[in-house]
Amino acid sequence: MSLPKNIVRLGEFEWRIEPWYFRGMLRPARIFVGEEELERAHADGALRQIAEVACLPGGVGEALAMPDIHHGYGFPIGGVAAFDAVEGIVSPGGVGYDINCGVRALTTPLTADEVRKWVDRLADALFSGVPCGVGSHTRESFSDDELDRVMRDGAGWAVALGRGFGEDLSACESEGAVEGADPRAVSATAKERGRNQLGTLGSGNHFLEVQRVAEVYDPDVAAEWGVETVDRVTVMIHCGSRGLGHQVCDDYLKLLRAGGGDWPNRELVYARIGSPEGGRYLAAMAAAANYAWANRQLIAHKVRGVFEKIFGVRPDGLRQIYDVAHNVAKFEEHVVDGRKRKLLVHRKGATRAFPAGHPDLPERFRPLGQPVILPGDMGTASYLLLGIPGVLEKSFGSTGHGAGRRMSRKEAVRTLRGRKIVEELGERGVTVRWEGRDTLYEEHPLAYKDVHEVAAVCEGAGLARRVVRLEPLAVIKG
Repeated sequence: MSLPKNIVRLGEFEWRIEPWYFRGMLRPARIFVGEEELERAHADGALRQIAEVACLPGGVGEALAMPDIHHGYGFPIGGVAAFDAVEGIVSPGGVGYDINCGVRALTTPLTADEVRKWVDRLADALFSGVPCGVGSHTRESFSDDELDRVMRDGAGWAVALGRGFGEDLSACESEGAVEGADPRAVSATAKERGRNQLGTLGSGNHFLEVQRVAEVYDPDVAAEWGVETVDRVTVMIHCGSRGLGHQVCDDYLKLLRAGGGDWPNRELVYARIGSPEGGRYLAAMAAAANYAWANRQLIAHKVRGVFEKIFGVRPDGLRQIYDVAHNVAKFEEHVVDGRKRKLLVHRKGATRAFPAGHPDLPERFRPLGQPVILPGDMGTASYLLLGIPGVLEKSFGSTGHGAGRRMSRKEAVRTLRGRKIVEELGERGVTVRWEGRDTLYEEHPLAYKDVHEVAAVCEGAGLARRVVRLEPLAVIKG
């Protein structure tokens, strides 16, 4: 690869974009990818996007892109940027439309052989019990007062109603509720969209997946998480804040654009953190994030009910490994140039990977470090990784959030239409249930990057360490 002089190779999986790469850059950008993916990120416009992020005022350190970088709205998917908590900005395009889209992982006492005997019945029950697809909703419709409680209390709201356990909260980022949420900052339209969508997967790349442990890299950490045995069955839930979060993002993009400003582009509209508009967006974003944690909590409760009915496993037998957010902006303290500073860290398609001892980790995870969930495509694999020393200095404690798309949805449908995807997955030992005409084409493994490579780059770049590899047995897609 012939590199322009303004892109400098720092290591096998690390590159710096100098500030003269793009007019208006106020600081460098750093990319954690292999050479082939750097070329792809350049071709799809993602490098330009992270350079535009480096144009935003009040930034601290470098603008960053994780190993699953690809073109997104505003920030590239895989974009991370930190801003001074007093003088910096907040950008809805640095969080995204699906606020607190994230992943929850559960472990079970079952083996893959035990599940395979009943896999069709299990897939049918999960597909029936957890609504999925565009506009999916449940029969429950919550009042304004109840929705306000959801947006304030997050996963704790559901646990208080008996839909989960206190142990679930201690295995959630921020214990399942981010501070600063104010339901009054959420529009009536957003609340209406979210009123009957709690406990639903939605569409796109969201999924509910039953998996098996295929390989163990770190037996001691895996044992602590309950996944030390090959063929142990796990469950992964990937979804976010549904229509409520989407509307919050849309509302504030329109509000901030109406005020005018000098932005790198219309997708990177921003507000000063201390401004009334910035404060309202942060309050609404936190409310939507808490809605997402409540959503995943309700889905986990439904999954536990299905496993109890089919396998006789008590609900507390499905223990939560962890729940991470990967579309959110959070206030954190980081050491920069030798002094501790309070920053607002945007992670768009990226997740925390805090190391052992970090005070923001739930207490039970501080001795070893944070579990990192890296989902792949529906036919290949996913990974559990561990936050490691050095990641705070390297990436504000951030790493990749998944395989990352290689094709747009339209391109995937155009390229893959006509393939017998159900049969292809069946040959790999994967049972699938889905909603939507083109879902399986959009979500085909060829539409995604190689998750094995992404996990290897996360480890090789010093962002996280592999603990176990998981392979799918049954997949529910929206």
